[in-house]
Amino acid sequence: MTTDPTSEGSRSMTDAPADAHRVLVLNSGSSSVKYQLLDMRDRSRLATGLVERIGESSSRLVHTPLKGGEPRERSGRIADHGEALKAAADELAADGLGLDSPELAAIGHRVVHGGLKFSEPTVITDDVLKEIERLVPVAPLHNPANITGIRTAQALRPDLPQVAVFDTAFHTTMPEHAARYAIDVETADAHRIRRYGFHGTSHAYVSRRTAELLGRPVADLNVIVLHLGNGASASAVAGGRCVDTSMGLTPLEGLVMGTRSGDIDPAVTFHLKRVAGMSTDEIDVLLNKRSGLVGLCGENDMREIRRRVDEGDERAALAFDIYIHRLKKYVGAYSAVLGRVDAVVFTAGVGENSAPVRKAALAGMEGFGLAVDADRNAVRSGEPRLISPEGARVAVAVVPTDEELEIAGQTFDLIHN
Repeated sequence: MTTDPTSEGSRSMTDAPADAHRVLVLNSGSSSVKYQLLDMRDRSRLATGLVERIGESSSRLVHTPLKGGEPRERSGRIADHGEALKAAADELAADGLGLDSPELAAIGHRVVHGGLKFSEPTVITDDVLKEIERLVPVAPLHNPANITGIRTAQALRPDLPQVAVFDTAFHTTMPEHAARYAIDVETADAHRIRRYGFHGTSHAYVSRRTAELLGRPVADLNVIVLHLGNGASASAVAGGRCVDTSMGLTPLEGLVMGTRSGDIDPAVTFHLKRVAGMSTDEIDVLLNKRSGLVGLCGENDMREIRRRVDEGDERAALAFDIYIHRLKKYVGAYSAVLGRVDAVVFTAGVGENSAPVRKAALAGMEGFGLAVDADRNAVRSGEPRLISPEGARVAVAVVPTDEELEIAGQTFDLIHN
């Protein structure tokens, strides 16, 4: 759904001037704001920044102008998101990139949960904001912060098009047999319980870039994308459309992650409540913040885990093996879902930088046509690259993700179409 910006309830806004070519991308978290300003003529970054620990006495802003100039840092209490965004705007203005510039075409917002209504980037109106608010119960940690960022940006530039780009949008193409949980249909529908998936902007960007790397049309490719960061997800993409993904109603389902358990028997929650006397909130914290790699070995940095493995640390070795086992299961499952796999692609922090993870994840899968060339896998580069042997039946690639560029591109395309 792409909402008509002239519909009833919309804020006053204008189409971007024809010569406006900049897009500001905002990613508002519960206590942070990340921002990037991009020039869409050449898709280059003009500045990036992060405001963190909002509301604390130790608030910190780091701003980096990318076309000349040194990074700047300021510390001291930043009370709320409004103050944070104004501080970011001041830093941009100091570089001649102020939000009042006529070259600014729009502001693109990362919104984590769009439910089923939002399958495309959407111009934000009052009605759209109300729908994002209605989705708060299924994204209580993310959507409220996204809404705060949107309202703050609207107050600063009420005349400017503001666009929501949803993490869930890419996954709305999943067929019902992949998206539905096997629970009572009436209960599921009443409470919006289904598999939505996340990291959609990354999966969309990486699957498209993979087609470019291979020199083939997106429509001809079946790709398994492995987005491996502190949060991790897998997707099966057929002809540019997601047909399955590992995250579900929330980002908890699926792969083993930095602090999240991933797939787990739902009865574990009942057991912990009945036998351990844990509250719902305590179980929530356990599964989302004290599980995954950190729960298994006390560490969620894959570099540190690999260092410990190399030194013979048994807990780290077990954590690594569990992580790889789950990853391998999803590669196998999605190979079956797709029927034919043209490429397996690694992306995000761990996927792009950990050669041991890539090697282990596909070890022993030669029967699937999957193999990793040791020399190619060892190369460190910020560019998309193949790491499979020459002539391999299935391409294995590393494709750095760029969610901010994807958000900027979708935002710019929407307001100019």
